[in-house]
Amino acid sequence: MKSWLITGIGAGLGRALAKAALARGDTVVGTSRQAEDAGFTGMAPGRAHLIQVDLRDEGSVHDAVTRAEELTGSIDYLVNNAGYGLIGAIEEVSIEDAKALFDINVFGAMRMMQAILPVMRARRAGHIVNVTSVSGHAPWAGTATYGASKYALECLGQTLAQEVAPMNIRVTNVAPGGMRTEFAAAGLRLAEKDIADYDSVAHFARRSLTENAGKEKGDPDRAAMAILTALDAPEPPLNLFLGEDALHYATDQHAFVSAQIEQWRDLSLSIAFEDA
Repeated sequence: MKSWLITGIGAGLGRALAKAALARGDTVVGTSRQAEDAGFTGMAPGRAHLIQVDLRDEGSVHDAVTRAEELTGSIDYLVNNAGYGLIGAIEEVSIEDAKALFDINVFGAMRMMQAILPVMRARRAGHIVNVTSVSGHAPWAGTATYGASKYALECLGQTLAQEVAPMNIRVTNVAPGGMRTEFAAAGLRLAEKDIADYDSVAHFARRSLTENAGKEKGDPDRAAMAILTALDAPEPPLNLFLGEDALHYATDQHAFVSAQIEQWRDLSLSIAFEDA
C-alpha cells in the first residue's frame, strides 16, 4: 500500500485520483480549503484523511505536510493538483489577479515541494506529481495567464527531476486536456476588463470553455486510472499527456517549434565569435 498527499481533493481530477487510490487500498491525505468533507473521508474511514490548508501560507503548508506524515508514517506521493483557471487577453487581466493565480498554481505547488522534499531526501524515496495542463505546452489566445502558470509549473517539475534524481526521488508532470470536471465552471475566473477588440480571437477561449462545460471528452475517473498506471511503471514518465486533445495540441506545438528552429538555424548559429 502507498500513501498519498493530494492537494485540492474537493472535486475534479484530485477527487478522482484520491478515489482511485483509496479503492486499491492506499491511504490518502487530501487537502482542501474546507474544514470538513464527509463524502471524502467516508470513502475509506481510517485511510481517507482531510487537512484544511491555505496554499498561499508557508506555515499552513508546512503544518499540513507534518500532519500528513504523522497520519501515514510516510508520504510516497505528493500530487500538486490544486489550482484554478483565469481567462482573458493579456491586456484585460489585472496584475493583481495574475499574482493571485500564480500564488496558488505556481507558488502553492512550490511551497508543497519545499515542505516535503526534506523528508523525501532523508528517506531517499518519494515521487512528486504536478498536474499541469496542455496549456503549459501549447499557447492559446485568451488563456495566457493560466497557461503561463502551467508553463512555470512544467519548468519547476522538469528541473526538479534533474535535481533530485541522485536521491532516488521521481517527478512526473501530468498535462491533461479538457476533462469533464468543474474547471470550466467553478474553477474558472474571468478577467474583469472586456475589450471589444479581442472579441474575434482572445475571447474565443472564454466562449469555448464556458459553452462546452460539461461536454469535455476527458473522463477524470479514467484519467486517474491512467495516472496510477503510469506511476506504477518501473520507469514512470516525466511527461504524461492525457486526452486526445492534449496529444494533438502538444504535438502540433512541438512540431511548430522544431520547424522554427530548423528554419532559422543558420541565423541562430551566426552569433559565434570568429576564431582569429
